[in-house]
Amino acid sequence: MGRYRGERPDQQITLSTRKNTDRFNISKVKESRKPLLSEEDLFNGIRNGNKAVLAQAITLVESSKKSHWERANTLVEKCLAAKTRSIRIGITGVPGVGKSTFIETLGKNLTDRGKKVVVLAVDPTSSRNKGSIMGDKTRMPELSKDARAFVRPSPSGDSLGGVARKTRETIILCEAAGYDIIMVETVGVGQSETAVHGMVDFFLLLKLAGAGDELQGIKRGIIEMADAIVINKADGDNLKRAKLAEVDFKRALQLYPPKENGWIPTVSSCSATENRGIHELWEIIEDYVAKAQKSGHFSIKRKIQNKEWLLQTIEERLKFDFYNHEAIKSQLEVFLSKVAENKISPFRAAEALLELQRRKSV
Repeated sequence: MGRYRGERPDQQITLSTRKNTDRFNISKVKESRKPLLSEEDLFNGIRNGNKAVLAQAITLVESSKKSHWERANTLVEKCLAAKTRSIRIGITGVPGVGKSTFIETLGKNLTDRGKKVVVLAVDPTSSRNKGSIMGDKTRMPELSKDARAFVRPSPSGDSLGGVARKTRETIILCEAAGYDIIMVETVGVGQSETAVHGMVDFFLLLKLAGAGDELQGIKRGIIEMADAIVINKADGDNLKRAKLAEVDFKRALQLYPPKENGWIPTVSSCSATENRGIHELWEIIEDYVAKAQKSGHFSIKRKIQNKEWLLQTIEERLKFDFYNHEAIKSQLEVFLSKVAENKISPFRAAEALLELQRRKSV
């Protein structure tokens, strides 16, 4: 019997999720009521490692209000000028692979070594009501309480594949706050892997053994992006299957050419719950970073990512300006109806709407 009389197990889960969501929403309301700091005060607070100020700054850069854009841009520029030596790690895997437990275990291992760790866990957002689970702090309770860690759940909004629209800016803020390791967790669906791969230094793919997708079901593109493949939950009755899957992946990777920087992706297994294989994985990441920095590929990759950041920002701004144009807002539904009834082709409708925007903007 649940905490509330007559409550079914599924109701307990719903109530628990609702409580977690409500708790996060309440904290967001409280945060929004705090007096807004100036960009200079925000920057100084970030540089001093003030988590509350960092949270407020992230809220500012995530804001979709046009009135906040200039302040957010000024703050990001200040933080960009702060020289940092961080490592950005992208982590992906299908739901149920154990990403949260893995990230928490890896994070705790790193904070125990004196590292400062950030987890930007991107929540799935409903396409219907734009709601978000926002449960990352409850999924990583120990890491969330760690003084050397900062866990930030962010709604994925409308960005490609469920990646938070302002994740790049958030990374910059966290680095300016002195965090050494930035981990970005993807929702594991759509094209979010591609988006996250374009903003990190090292890309990690988590897999499960015995899930029926060791080789056949995995997307070739993700294999090509991965710098390391880790078979998680290699413990108990699953240990033997995990070792077999590890061998299969190593054989499969032999068919792929080395990456541009000469790195050959590694395959290993671990148990996040038993804290086994995590230390060895971190050594792999450190080896990758050392070789990439020595060859110059590390800085080259970041410069390429900055260029992509610019192009993506232009696309987002153009999209925002289009859909918020008064003439478009008044005519879009009209053209959508015409297209639905085959009275006009989508191409002609798009041309008409774009021309309407151009004419009204002059």
